[in-house]
Order: sequence, then C-alpha cells, then structure tokens
Amino acid sequence: QLQLVESGGGLVQPGGSLRLSCAASGFTLDYYAIGWFRHAPGKEREGVSCIDSSGASTNYADSVKGRFTISRDNDKNTVYLQVISLKPEDTAVYYCAARFRLCASSYYEYEFWGQGTQVIVSS
Repeated sequence: QLQLVESGGGLVQPGGSLRLSCAASGFTLDYYAIGWFRHAPGKEREGVSCIDSSGASTNYADSVKGRFTISRDNDKNTVYLQVISLKPEDTAVYYCAARFRLCASSYYEYEFWGQGTQVIVSS
C-alpha cells in the first residue's frame, strides 16, 4: 500500500521551531518530488515548499522564505520541513504530497497525499 505519513507537528509558541517529517511506505521516494502544503481554517490550501526528486531544486512560498527549509534523505525514504521563527499565521494542518520527478505549483498535480500533521502556533 502506497502511503505518506506526516509527523512532527504540535503546539509551539511564537518564535519556536519544529521539524516536520514526511515518510513514505510502499514505494521509494527516489523518483518523486515532494511538496508541502498547509490548510488553515477558513483559508484555501497553500503550497509551502517543494523539493524535486534529485534534491537539486527547491522552492518556497514568499510567506515562509527564510524560515522554512525543505530537505530529503532518500536512504530513510523521508522528506523534512524544518520550520523556525514560527508565527501564529503558520497555524494549519500541514500535508506532504508526491508527484513524479518535478515540483508543481498546483495541489491537484500531486498524486499521493498524507493525512496531515497539525501545527498550532500560540502563546
């Protein structure tokens, strides 16, 4: 069964940090780009970051540039999203998604999705 599982979310104070993980099972991530998306209540789903299958190309939404870093460890079949300097507006459910080789900006271009991990930024 092909599956993506996110972890690492939680409650954190403003200015805090987390490391989100996206682990794949049932398939190897070597050939897949991984995108991170987030969905906050009352807002549309937002693309946060993406890393292509080679790891050579990454991109970030303007709202997270300089604060979020995406990376991958193909040996562990896992992609990470390191998030620092968290703000209340970062509160959302964070999802990872996979598509073949290259990143895409639209969520509907991704083939596999995880169930999400909740991030709450609050004092």
